[in-house]
Amino acid sequence: MADYKKPLPRPENIELTKPFWAAAKRHELVVQRCKHCSNWIFYPREQCPICFSQELEWAKASGRGRVHAYTVVYQPAHPAFQDEAPYTFAVVQLDEGVRMATNIVGIPPDQVKVDMPVEVAFDDVTPEWTLIKFKPAGT
Repeated sequence: MADYKKPLPRPENIELTKPFWAAAKRHELVVQRCKHCSNWIFYPREQCPICFSQELEWAKASGRGRVHAYTVVYQPAHPAFQDEAPYTFAVVQLDEGVRMATNIVGIPPDQVKVDMPVEVAFDDVTPEWTLIKFKPAGT
């Protein structure tokens, strides 16, 4: 990790998000689900935003979705990302219904389209951290 110069995720509640990051490291996408009302939940929380139940579980997600919105970043907020610019920052709506902020990879930014089908891609940035990104479906 010593040679990795980019900022890494800094979870506010490490214990709450630990299952998400552990699954990413295994190249699996998991999302919380309410045991009471079956609502899918993302970002990780301590209670369901629909029924307020605290009976939540981590469930494997399909890893498929569609681009809900995106922007092309030409001037990154952090200088460590300058070599990657331009890149696509997007909100992906998973088939399960939740939306995730992410990057679209494996396609030039000018080819990304709203409603484009995508699938999860895993970026092992260090031995400790794997980031969730998305690529065009079927690639």
